[in-house]
Amino acid sequence: MEKARHSSFSGKLSFREKAGYSLGDVAANLVFQMMMIYQLKFYTDVFGLEGAVAGSVLLVAPVVSAFADPLAGILTDRTNTRWGKFRPWLLWTAIPFCVFYVLSFHRPEIKDKSLLAVYAAVSYILLLAMYSFNNTPYASLGGVMTSNVKERTSLNTVRFIASTLAQFAVQGFTLPLVSRLGGSNTGRGWSLTILLFSFLAFVCLLICFASTRERISQPSQQTMSIRSDVKETFGNLSWRVMFFLCFCLYMALSMFGSSMNFYFQSYLDRHSLFLFLHSVGLAGKESEAYTAGFSLFNAISAVAQFIGVLFFSSYFSGKYGRKRVYIVCLFLTFFFQILFYLPSPEDIREVYFLCILKSLSYAPTIPLMWAMVADVADYIEYLHHRRATGFCFSGIMFALKVGLGCGGALSGLILSFSGYVSGGVTYQSASAVWGIRFVSSILPALIFGMGLLAVCFYPITPTFNENMQAELSARRRRKKGNSL
Repeated sequence: MEKARHSSFSGKLSFREKAGYSLGDVAANLVFQMMMIYQLKFYTDVFGLEGAVAGSVLLVAPVVSAFADPLAGILTDRTNTRWGKFRPWLLWTAIPFCVFYVLSFHRPEIKDKSLLAVYAAVSYILLLAMYSFNNTPYASLGGVMTSNVKERTSLNTVRFIASTLAQFAVQGFTLPLVSRLGGSNTGRGWSLTILLFSFLAFVCLLICFASTRERISQPSQQTMSIRSDVKETFGNLSWRVMFFLCFCLYMALSMFGSSMNFYFQSYLDRHSLFLFLHSVGLAGKESEAYTAGFSLFNAISAVAQFIGVLFFSSYFSGKYGRKRVYIVCLFLTFFFQILFYLPSPEDIREVYFLCILKSLSYAPTIPLMWAMVADVADYIEYLHHRRATGFCFSGIMFALKVGLGCGGALSGLILSFSGYVSGGVTYQSASAVWGIRFVSSILPALIFGMGLLAVCFYPITPTFNENMQAELSARRRRKKGNSL
């Protein structure tokens, strides 16, 4: 019955299936957004680690856990169950993924800072490794649900609309939840907040598993060869472009996300921030300014991204092509990112206005990148008559993790070398404040610029993609005809 449904599949996905698939990214973003925005600050201000030590943890962990990415790709490509290759991994990894998430944001009763750093490194390595085994199959799943070009963009658009809601929850409610649930015990507040997010992530993964289907399979009689997987994937220009692009994007995003914590805490004028928040009814006293102000900043960013993904991504990519839209949007992101260096500590409205402009500019690129990676997996199959979807996506996930780690590590190192004092200290030296401004604006902008240069070399045009998909569809029909 299942095969019959797949054989008659038109390429169109129901909204129910798109929504179900999107919940997998809700789960991922309940974790990812915490790592990107709060991991560095959690290590410096809750663990009390020096910025350089915290940065080293964020750098070492992705390197040590690097084995997980190719292994996840190899194993998923070789998985064969009645549920498919990729879906079962969502089920198998759901519990350990959530457990390691909780452990990574738990402050153990360890007084020795060296042992605390070891705990931070081990728990973060385990989380990143399980992230690979969970998110690589999830991302790969999107590449085998349909081969329809427009449906892939639509699927990823719905996916990232939903993930924006998770982003909104994490960025807008984390600090208020930590404060409310923990009271004077900040560590307890973090633990309970993460426990809540992990439960939601677990439920989302179960729904994603239950509501999706795999429809594109490997070519019949395909030989399983790790050597061929490596050669055909790494040797493909389009894949190398996406690898470098993903590395740059997530390095810049991690750097910006983690540093804005410090930007609000130590650069912006606390009284000016309070007056602005009080005027819109979000703060009753000055001591609430940092928590409320940073939460509002993140909430505005999430809402702007939601609007950008919903209204701009599919429309503009359908009209002008994914590559053109990507280049324009990433250039605007680069431009607005630089401008975060300019506001004075009292220019609160300008900071929020820049947040809207930058988020709207970046939003259309989010679903387009993963749709482009799915096209790359098809391109490799088109050239070599072999499909290694999991391995293709695993490399991109590795780039994501390393970029995430390098962004947080570089931020921590620059803050440490510029004189930042850890432990939640509000007042910082002039050099530390300069370091905060630099890693919040100029440096991530330059890294966005590197990604912009990379995407210019992406070779898959709309016309070529349509012809490629037609040829692949013809091959799959012939395969089905020969198997009857």
